[in-house]
Amino acid sequence: MPGDIDNIVKPILDALGGHIYLDDRQVQRVVVQKFEPEGIFPFAAPTPTLEAALRGTKPVLYVRLSDDPFEELS
Repeated sequence: MPGDIDNIVKPILDALGGHIYLDDRQVQRVVVQKFEPEGIFPFAAPTPTLEAALRGTKPVLYVRLSDDPFEELS
């Protein structure tokens, strides 16, 4: 996926507004990481939908939402 990572994130946050949250001012934390197609990130227990997406055509966008600001990232 070409482009600077910050330019990729903004449209995603805007698209979630009104559906997941009322306003993007509610977003407290954004963690973003870009993976190259040949690098496979190991998910501990992917859902069948995510597993199929990871095996399919790239690029893949994975969005995970949480309301725990102290959640550990792994």
